[in-house]
Amino acid sequence: MSSVAVVPGSFDPITLGHVDVIERAASIFDQVHVVVVHNPDKQALIPIAHRVSLIEKSLEERGLVGANVVVTSWAMGLLVDYCTDVGATAIVKGIRSQVDVAYETPMAIVNRDLAGVETIFLLPDPAHAHVSSSLVRQVSALGGDVAPYVPAVVARFLERTAD
Repeated sequence: MSSVAVVPGSFDPITLGHVDVIERAASIFDQVHVVVVHNPDKQALIPIAHRVSLIEKSLEERGLVGANVVVTSWAMGLLVDYCTDVGATAIVKGIRSQVDVAYETPMAIVNRDLAGVETIFLLPDPAHAHVSSSLVRQVSALGGDVAPYVPAVVARFLERTAD
């Protein structure tokens, strides 16, 4: 039996921290689904279809897409419904701080209660522990260089959209 995990997020935009978590999840599980989810509590900068494309390009640069990594989006229903549809037994989340733990823990418990899907928290590479998508958006909007925080394809995209 193969192990399937889901790495969900808004990925608005994907950061090097996200890539690190996805890469490590791909080394643990037989198949990893990177799922762009709509978060109604956040105002998105990048349309979902563009986010999926940027993630695919970012992961292709690392040789991840096509091997055991699938990139898609999910906007209908609960994330655990997607997990059930693809046979995933785990959700993988990157945790940067206690704030993330406090935010993610109730969702992890509910996901386990609803569908028996366990959540696995991965700690970030310390080089990326301070980076969030919202911080990248803010730096980009103010004309700062985001290249140290995001894959090259994302940095180019953000540079073009800032013009």
